[in-house]
Amino acid sequence: MALKLIMDPEKIVNQEFSIDFQGYNPEQVDTMLDNVIKDYQTYDKMISDLREKIGDLERTNASLRAKLIEVEGKAKAQADADPMQLGASQVDILKRISRLEKQVFDSKNRK
Repeated sequence: MALKLIMDPEKIVNQEFSIDFQGYNPEQVDTMLDNVIKDYQTYDKMISDLREKIGDLERTNASLRAKLIEVEGKAKAQADADPMQLGASQVDILKRISRLEKQVFDSKNRK
């Protein structure tokens, strides 16, 4: 939902007021409008800076999402490709433990 502004700095500067006998002091109105213009320009700058930051963050977010998908894919592929290797390494560990137990118990029985 894009909001549209009614005034911009140029419209504020060019705004003409009719002068009445008991109206406001034109110098005070000009001073106030000058301050409004400065604030308006500051807001415009802030909005453009924030839009730029949003763009940067969206690009960074997209890049990080792509890397996450890549890493998740690699992890899944590795998990899918290595179930036998994982099982084999566990069997190897069990065999080593068994051999170590035999050596320990054999050495105790010899004494």
